[in-house]
Amino acid sequence: MNGTFFIRCATVADVPVIFQFVRELAAYEKLSHEVTATEELLRRNLFGPQPTAEVILVGEDEVAGGFAVFFHNFSTFLGKPGIYLEDLYVRPELRGRGWGKAMMVYLARLARQRDCGRFEWAVLDWNKPSLDFYQSIGARPMSDWTVQRMTGDALAALAAQKLPGET
Repeated sequence: MNGTFFIRCATVADVPVIFQFVRELAAYEKLSHEVTATEELLRRNLFGPQPTAEVILVGEDEVAGGFAVFFHNFSTFLGKPGIYLEDLYVRPELRGRGWGKAMMVYLARLARQRDCGRFEWAVLDWNKPSLDFYQSIGARPMSDWTVQRMTGDALAALAAQKLPGET
């Protein structure tokens, strides 16, 4: 590393760079068409009265070159919270400096500090560089679990169904 390395918690002033990283990550994952986030949505949901996720930034000389977005989930089997890593991204030209691993170490330490029982995330099955990276730090795929997701019209349709006793 040439400059002064940092990892820090993001602040509301970082929303523009967070949003830029979201767009860059979506392009890398060939999912740009799915991005409906805006800076205002990120500001409200990450830094508003009820934040729903946390963000760390990584970089050099106060210039962010990557980020991680994470939140707490809960394991009923363990009776403990966990950390779920939603996104981890380092700009392509800055990869190979150990920043991705540094963010994983940071989050693993945070999980231990918060008495979490798990640290989990999902990876696109075609993303071999990421799969290899995660395996190199000791992660193992949960091949016996299938992620389920509901969004948009399907989510609205389920939410509109009546509960027993509702009229």
